[in-house]
Amino acid sequence: MGHRGDHERDDHGGHGHGHRSGHRHDPSHHHHAHHSPAAHEHKSHAPATVSAYIITSSDTRTIETDETGRLIRSALEGAGHSVAGHVVVKDDTSQLIAALDQALLAGARAVLFNGGTGIGRRDVVVEALRPMFEKELPGFGELFRYLSFQEIGSPAMLSRAVAGTYRGAILFALPGSPQAVTLAMEALILPELGHLVRELSR
Repeated sequence: MGHRGDHERDDHGGHGHGHRSGHRHDPSHHHHAHHSPAAHEHKSHAPATVSAYIITSSDTRTIETDETGRLIRSALEGAGHSVAGHVVVKDDTSQLIAALDQALLAGARAVLFNGGTGIGRRDVVVEALRPMFEKELPGFGELFRYLSFQEIGSPAMLSRAVAGTYRGAILFALPGSPQAVTLAMEALILPELGHLVRELSR
């Protein structure tokens, strides 16, 4: 009974979150920035490259077996961003916060947590991060669950994915499921990451 399976079940209701290939979002083909000249101007000053840091919450995974973390790294680097670090820590609040401090010391402007967002007893990422948020970004969790619902139906409600700001960085708490992370990265995070970091710098 690997804890990895628990994470995926807790975060995504036990479904494989089947990602239909025809439904994939190509980050290079997002058109919403062009709805108006103002929107286009809004994004034109966003940094093209953001320094990111990946923190995987798991009692059983290692860097070598962290498929979800590798997917996040690949997505970030494929979009031209840099990865300042990638660690796996236990499902423990103090270890998660220590890892976050390390990420900020490494210069990360985006910190992506994965795993630990379900409703299991050991799922503590949301509880660790939420008190630290300076500003929460409720739209991220709302949109993620909406998109997830379109993919897998009602089990999407089990995900507690959140995002918020902390000390000049944007923090994302993502499910531990590779399919869910792919959805979040392609549909929500990559299209807006540079824009989010620019807004934090204002």
